[in-house]
Amino acid sequence: MSTGRFAPGSSRLDDAARAGWLYYVAGNTQDEIARKLGVSRQSAQRLVAMAVSEKLVKVRLDHPIAHCMNLARALTGRYALCSCEVVPSDPGAPDLLTGIAIAAATILEKTLKSPERRVISLGTGRALKAMVEQTPRMSCPQHVVASRLGNMMSDGSASPYNATIHLAERIEGPHYPNPLPVLVSDPGELAAMQQQEAARNTIELCRNADLSVVGIGQMDRTAPLFVDGFVSAHEMDELAHAGAAGEITGWVYDGDGTIIDCNFNRRVASAPLPKGSERPLIAVASGEGKLAAIRGALRGQLVNGLITSEATAERLLA
Repeated sequence: MSTGRFAPGSSRLDDAARAGWLYYVAGNTQDEIARKLGVSRQSAQRLVAMAVSEKLVKVRLDHPIAHCMNLARALTGRYALCSCEVVPSDPGAPDLLTGIAIAAATILEKTLKSPERRVISLGTGRALKAMVEQTPRMSCPQHVVASRLGNMMSDGSASPYNATIHLAERIEGPHYPNPLPVLVSDPGELAAMQQQEAARNTIELCRNADLSVVGIGQMDRTAPLFVDGFVSAHEMDELAHAGAAGEITGWVYDGDGTIIDCNFNRRVASAPLPKGSERPLIAVASGEGKLAAIRGALRGQLVNGLITSEATAERLLA
């Protein structure tokens, strides 16, 4: 069965690259690849073999797929992005994180290879954890990793998706955790807490980071903020009434990317989002459920870079 994405004029190398991605990244069998690409099993086998023989497959896919490149260019033009990477989608698993995690790890690795000191600030979440897992182990004691938000869950336990600690361990570099909770109980206490030396240092590192990478969260009953207990059902209803479309490191914004003026955001202790910054602030996000959140972040220029999937990019441009 054809997916409809393979134009008659598409190059053989494009098809080989896509087959290689489905096999080596998405973990599909050759029978599954044949079904998804609409070719015979023998053709799928030959395409995978071609991906290897043409040196398209190393540890990562080493051939830009034309359709993905066109999507990236279109997103860059529409939202004035500094960078955009679109990775192939598995038609059977369009929300698979592996592809975008590898693309994000590639960008991160370029920064880590610098002999000069670099500051990297990170958010949290499944996508960022997957990115760190795809990052090769390196000895980079000259670099600094800072967390854009606290690591404490609502019950006092540590978040399982903290990327900062894992990356610092992976590169043997120092890390600066955000010592504040994700949310403070009283907005009046926040200013004083942010003046603590540890908090002030971390916020300053995030402000001047050479590379920042964040996830994007949706704002419904599947949202991490709600599932992890940071937001009650009543608060979710209030945020929805205020037009909440997404959140980045706890900051909730509407469909135009405007941070909503509400009690919840007044309690957020995360590093501020530098709207319109020239420093790279890249979002790693994909999936049908995140479309409104991603679109809002792009419209409001809350991020200036995006790594997403082919399926998500198509929907963002529709």
